[in-house]
Amino acid sequence: MFRRNLYRTITTAAVFCLVTVSVAAPAYAADPHLAAYPLPVIINQITEWIVGLLVGIATLFLTIGGVRRMAAGGDPSEIEKSNAAFKNALLGYALAILAPILLGIVQGWIGG
Repeated sequence: MFRRNLYRTITTAAVFCLVTVSVAAPAYAADPHLAAYPLPVIINQITEWIVGLLVGIATLFLTIGGVRRMAAGGDPSEIEKSNAAFKNALLGYALAILAPILLGIVQGWIGG
């Protein structure tokens, strides 16, 4: 019962975040000044958006791993699942750190 409620809560939070982003996105698309920005500014904005998204998802996995670890009760399979969530969180944080570097390389390729 606890796991079902936990998954339902996490799913609801994820859907809420996606709906919030999808509702807020047209406001940025309707901005007439957005097209006037030079390429480096646009790439920096994309970098900030990607890093924020990666950190948010990594934090979600870190939270899931912590809750699974606390609710495991010594069950080895649940501890393995929590370890997998911790590894995914670590991967997400690593990608968040590397995203500006990778987008800087892409910016260099396209001459921004």
